[in-house]
Amino acid sequence: MISTFTVLFDANVFYGSRLRSLLMELAQTGLFRARWSEDIHREWMTNLLANRKDLNKEAIDRTRKCMDAAVLDCLVTGYEPLIQALTLPDGNDRHVLAAAITAAPQDDRKADREAIRAHIDSIFQAFIKKDAAKLRETHAKNWLGYLEGSRTMIKGVDGYMDWNYVDPSSPYGMKSYKMREFDMIFKGDAAFVCFVSDIESNTPNGPLQRALRICDFYTKDNGHWIQSGSDTGLHQDSLEQQLGAPRPLPDQMKKRLLEAREAVWRAYFAGDRAALEKLIPAETVAIEAADNVWSNRQTILDGAEQFAKGGGKLIKLEFPKTEIQVYGLTAVVYSNYAYELETGGQRMNKAGRVTEVFVLRNGQWVNPGWHMDEMK
Repeated sequence: MISTFTVLFDANVFYGSRLRSLLMELAQTGLFRARWSEDIHREWMTNLLANRKDLNKEAIDRTRKCMDAAVLDCLVTGYEPLIQALTLPDGNDRHVLAAAITAAPQDDRKADREAIRAHIDSIFQAFIKKDAAKLRETHAKNWLGYLEGSRTMIKGVDGYMDWNYVDPSSPYGMKSYKMREFDMIFKGDAAFVCFVSDIESNTPNGPLQRALRICDFYTKDNGHWIQSGSDTGLHQDSLEQQLGAPRPLPDQMKKRLLEAREAVWRAYFAGDRAALEKLIPAETVAIEAADNVWSNRQTILDGAEQFAKGGGKLIKLEFPKTEIQVYGLTAVVYSNYAYELETGGQRMNKAGRVTEVFVLRNGQWVNPGWHMDEMK
């Protein structure tokens, strides 16, 4: 996006080639709108040719054309009528001031900008006050969009309210907010509004601070702006912070994780290839209990098949101690294990430690890696 902050370059900054080149590079970053005029061109080119006899007009003209082509909408026009109305100590500078006045962005949508900003503030205040009626009132009946965490499109104000259920008696919810990077563009009676909101909330796990990246779609209806759609998601900074921080695992999800852990072991000793293929993905890497034995998915599947063909059976499997760390969709499971096998009429017991990695994919825990050792 090109910034609405405008800078008018005067002739003196174009005189030297190094500064001129630097300013051209900066002008193409979009951090500001660079503007100049034909009169400004004429001034620096005339002075440069007068002082540098080694340069010729054709070369300087080529430079001017390259400058004009490199920066979008750089030339200010229509300022000439202002020149005679201006008074400056140096009358030769009047064309620069006239160009600067003309180049200044004219915001003829100021009232609309203020109205939309106030409307967005009222939505955030409704969340803080847990005012469901106000939330419904500030969104169009045919509202359409995506909200934080939604996997599918949300349609209509009823869908919006269902997603953003507000309980006035709950101690949890939004506590404060602060907006930044706020800007909008208009097309008639429609506006596209983008901003970042830093939000502080109360949650069952304690205070939560996060940033949301929000793009709202506004339309004017009977002279009043209303939100007709939105794309709201977690800002990349907050997403990275959440993925890098340990998080608690709900009881039901922990139960499913431990069931998946046990299912991998039992499927291996049962030679259940179909179950193993669902539980261990193609990229699996494992360090086994035997000295310096590394396995991949294929060697694991082959080992399970050989164990079953040899008549091996799992008699007992226990995990006396287990600790879990969860980061994003990844869980690291630390365990003591003990199992008893029967092969060829003989029984043997094994015990040791194992570190297993599980990843939640499509609602199922899969096991792409582990590191085992055996107690001697």
